[in-house]
Amino acid sequence: MRFLTRPALLACMATLALAACDPAEFDPDPDVRRDARANRTCVKAVKDQVGAPAQQNATLPVVEVNQYIIDVIGASDRWMCRTDDDGKATQLYQMDS
Repeated sequence: MRFLTRPALLACMATLALAACDPAEFDPDPDVRRDARANRTCVKAVKDQVGAPAQQNATLPVVEVNQYIIDVIGASDRWMCRTDDDGKATQLYQMDS
């Protein structure tokens, strides 16, 4: 049985690392990249606040700039997150269920 050589193994690891990244991080539009970062910081802020996994809400439309709705996975909790222009979470509000 032959194992991968070191260069081949490193190439495989790099490919897996890129596959795990958000494709929006490689978008040429800086607004798309900033939006992806803002979503991640909001998900992390909610996760840190409630101590449970969270994800971006994909059903409620948001028309405000720098505002995101985040759901707590496995619960009915829903949070509204505001970010600054750099995409850093600045305010969290728990929404009524």
